[in-house]
Amino acid sequence: MTTLLNTINSPADLRSMTRSQLKPLADELRQYVLESVSKTGGHLSSNLGTVELTIALHYVFNTPEDRLVWDVGHQTYPHKILTGRRDQMHSLRQLNGISGFPRRAESEYDTFGTAHSSTSISAALGMALAARTKGEDRHAVAIIGDGSMTAGMAFEAMNNAGVHDDINLLVVLNDNDMSISPPVGALNRYLARLMSGKFYAAARNVGKSVLPSPVLELARRFEEHAKGMIVPATMFEEFGFNYIGPIDGHDLDSLIPTLQNIRNLKGPQFLHVVTKKGQGYKLAEADPVLYHGPGKFNPAEGIKPAIVPAKQSYTQVFGNWLCDMAAADQKLVGITPAMREGSGMVEFEKQFPKRYYDVGIAEQHSVTFAAGLACEGLKPVVAIYSTFLQRAYDQLIHDVALQNLDVTFALDRAGLVGADGATHAGNYDLAYLRCIPNMVVMAASDENECRQMLSTAYQYPGPAAVRYPRGSGIGVPTGKDLTTIPLGKGEIKRQGKRIAILAFGSLVHQALQAAEQLDATLANMRFVKPLDVELLKSLAASHDELVTVEEGCTMGGAGSAVAEAMAEAGITKPLLILGLPDRFVDHGDPGLLLAQCGLDATGIKKSIRARFGSAA
Repeated sequence: MTTLLNTINSPADLRSMTRSQLKPLADELRQYVLESVSKTGGHLSSNLGTVELTIALHYVFNTPEDRLVWDVGHQTYPHKILTGRRDQMHSLRQLNGISGFPRRAESEYDTFGTAHSSTSISAALGMALAARTKGEDRHAVAIIGDGSMTAGMAFEAMNNAGVHDDINLLVVLNDNDMSISPPVGALNRYLARLMSGKFYAAARNVGKSVLPSPVLELARRFEEHAKGMIVPATMFEEFGFNYIGPIDGHDLDSLIPTLQNIRNLKGPQFLHVVTKKGQGYKLAEADPVLYHGPGKFNPAEGIKPAIVPAKQSYTQVFGNWLCDMAAADQKLVGITPAMREGSGMVEFEKQFPKRYYDVGIAEQHSVTFAAGLACEGLKPVVAIYSTFLQRAYDQLIHDVALQNLDVTFALDRAGLVGADGATHAGNYDLAYLRCIPNMVVMAASDENECRQMLSTAYQYPGPAAVRYPRGSGIGVPTGKDLTTIPLGKGEIKRQGKRIAILAFGSLVHQALQAAEQLDATLANMRFVKPLDVELLKSLAASHDELVTVEEGCTMGGAGSAVAEAMAEAGITKPLLILGLPDRFVDHGDPGLLLAQCGLDATGIKKSIRARFGSAA
């Protein structure tokens, strides 16, 4: 039989359906999401929670003429399926397949690329004001999760939007009481209080519809007084938005009429929708964190307990080190911007709950908060993804480095990250960190070196960063000690002839394989800043050509640091700089991506021979 979902190739097909068909469609769509993600891996809990909301938005609004901006972006699989990409879901997050996030180049329905959080209101406001400027009658809708509302950028946008009372802007707060890690902070408590006041909102709406006008005015005045007693003062209204809700985000009979009414209103509108992560799949409902971003699994059986891998992940190395160092030093405090699980801090929170701070999706705040702690003699460790630290660059420079404060940065997901793609790749940290005065920058080549570097960074009396890749290392065991390595000193891993390869961090192992095939010298440089200039001079004196290798951008990166040092020292030997190309690298298998960029052992060897001839 032809299912309802198979008849929809665009939202126009959806809008031609009867209201009675939408509920069975939602069931089919939810099942399709579950089956698709179970085969490819990807984000699951968040997408199961947005099925009805997605249907309602495309049913009521004239997309793509009306703009939908999804925030954070990992809740858009139902949106992709309904906008012509149903038959491409098998390629989700695969090489040359569709992205796991909205992407403008992929579809006209993806009006804005969103993979980092809290950008949707700003973008939608820009679209709404552009429509007004151009004289176009269309709507802009930002769908933002409650976790994303913790970032200052969302409130900056609302502050700006609230003064424009003639725009067609709707902000939908998808309140599922969950971002990735459990929700934190005063905003979450505020939303919980709003939920407890649902009965008041219902009573207010009934009163407005039945009371005669003189009594209605009296009721309005009483409402302003009663609102403070029954429901917390709605801060969204103070920003200039017309607040509506909260309503059940899984009830199409509530969603669709509400959205239809809002569509006829002018000015900034704010709809509070309550959904449940994992809705309709009991296992995901029970454990939305486990099912947030699973790999492949059997939906009938659920995710099986993971077999403990033979190799530790770098995230585990950091988590273990953090607990060990915290036990040794009472001044250590750990900070994460809403990535407790992803950054490996679950055990740290259990062991040291009073020294653990999840500040929500607020990267800028996390860095300046760490600076404040450091001012008072504590030793903050900020666990943050490389790509997310980009959001706090000004704070890193002005609030930490300029004051030379003792803050340690543990940069997870450095380099290519695979299926999450360009938005989550940590390709630029070496370049953006090494130019900052007072910073120490290290790149780990294996698990034990990562642990030693973390201790080195922690003991350094100033700002220091250790970058390490996603996933497992090469299998080097780690101990329980907290030993350091000499500041600014690299090491020779292999002695060869003619060519010296200076490798940084995650590519040392690949470069070593290439060096063995070329009979080249291989140096594990370890430090990007301070660079081991003495080792560089020694290698330049004893070799004919030099090669640098890094899993980061070549512009301004580690290879640039070597070139600058050579120019400073008057060294004129030929230099080949290998690293990530000057383009955004798409999603796909990490090994395949590395090979495409010429940074596996074969690619490194090929590039060296192409530059320095067959004698290499």
